[in-house]
Amino acid sequence: MKNLRHCGPNAGPDGFVRRAGLTFATAALALLAGCAQVTPPLPAPATPPPAAQITPVPFPDAVLKAANGVFSGALTNAPSPERRVVVIDPLVNGVTGEQSVATKQIQEQIVALARDKYPQFDIEPFTAAAVSKGAYVIVGTFTPVNAQGATAGVREGFRFCLVMIDLKAGKTVAKSVARAKLDGVDSTPIAFFRDSPAWTADANVKSYIDTCQTTKVGDPISQVYVNGIVTASIVSEAIDAYDANRYAEALELYKSAEKSPAGKQLRVYNGLYLTEWKLGQRQQAAESFGRVVEYGLANNTLGVKILFRPGSTALGTDPQNNSPYDMWLREIANHSASGNACLLVTGNSSPSGSAAINEQLSQLRADYVKGRLESDQPGLHGHVIATGVGSKNNMVGTGADDLSDALDRRVDFTVIRSC
Repeated sequence: MKNLRHCGPNAGPDGFVRRAGLTFATAALALLAGCAQVTPPLPAPATPPPAAQITPVPFPDAVLKAANGVFSGALTNAPSPERRVVVIDPLVNGVTGEQSVATKQIQEQIVALARDKYPQFDIEPFTAAAVSKGAYVIVGTFTPVNAQGATAGVREGFRFCLVMIDLKAGKTVAKSVARAKLDGVDSTPIAFFRDSPAWTADANVKSYIDTCQTTKVGDPISQVYVNGIVTASIVSEAIDAYDANRYAEALELYKSAEKSPAGKQLRVYNGLYLTEWKLGQRQQAAESFGRVVEYGLANNTLGVKILFRPGSTALGTDPQNNSPYDMWLREIANHSASGNACLLVTGNSSPSGSAAINEQLSQLRADYVKGRLESDQPGLHGHVIATGVGSKNNMVGTGADDLSDALDRRVDFTVIRSC
């Protein structure tokens, strides 16, 4: 089935499903049920006023603009005679939640600026001990966007949001935004995110992103973010240890994070899998990947970086990770079958090259994965639908075709609870 048509209110004008997750699930249910009745379209939403244009500037200038804005804003909005402890909860891509070389560089530049120009702030490492002091916390997102500032179409710059929150007061005390040019930005994910096998919407990551992007000065802090901040500090230490190849230390930190109140999250499960795999603990790694799958399927959709050879339906090879794709597919098949789930398998591609060819290739790859799942678990026959959408569901969208946009070439597994 090359194209999946949908007759519900979530279909696009040409009848094709536009979004992953529950929209795909709705589409597949409609397909399986015959969808005999067309639902009247929902009223068109009111057109929002055009956003103020922010002129993109070179990357270092954008960082200085946003950082100066947030430090000076905090001094104005929350004056205090005391020096303030500040921690930086590592900045992320506002869509994927990934940290990158660029976000690390931003953090280093913020620390240097505070040291040289804002002595009222003491920047400390992001640890549970520092958080327990009731520190101020800086969060930020750095996201590829188009000319209108949206995460769609051709990306022409980076939208940069920086926020400072006061844990004691429980509110946002400063916010600053800037727009950076694409030139000179290295958005390659750091090692942990580069190696992480899977992505799904995670409440903890979403609360971080919303704390930056949807709040204004004076707003209360998201309770989900506050409840998870100690866990986030442990995860941050674990990611640093993983990136430094200290895998045994990272594994212990991920185990500690899992036992904390907000430990049931994808970064922890990805971290357990990665460190066990690096340490040669193959059986434990397979079990941890199974938990990654369970978490994703419980959230109705799981994007897995099953990467193929260019222009081919043959699985790629990863010398660093010994190509664990066979184990991944087996665990996905086993957990899907044990839950008696129906799956929509969606192939994705980056936007480079011919759109028609990319869509066809993504369909063939989805068909291949469908066949592998049914081979591993024959009980899945009749419970798996395959479709290819090309680059329509890109999360990064830069078309770089390298490690920086690997998530755009993922395979999505979307659950239909009954069929």
